[in-house]
Amino acid sequence: MFKKFSIADKFLFIAAFLSLVFSEILFFQGDKQSGIFIGIWVPSILAFGIYLKLIKNSDNV
Repeated sequence: MFKKFSIADKFLFIAAFLSLVFSEILFFQGDKQSGIFIGIWVPSILAFGIYLKLIKNSDNV
């Protein structure tokens, strides 16, 4: 499954995962506002990755 991922895909996936982990750490340590703020980054990072995939695929057509 991971063989189909490009370097950019892997980087964005790792960035989204680290953002999720860091937001949970902040949230459960009591800094709820910062945890929620960073948690909002996860779907944005993943959406940007999807956008890059669509741009790349539209160039191949």
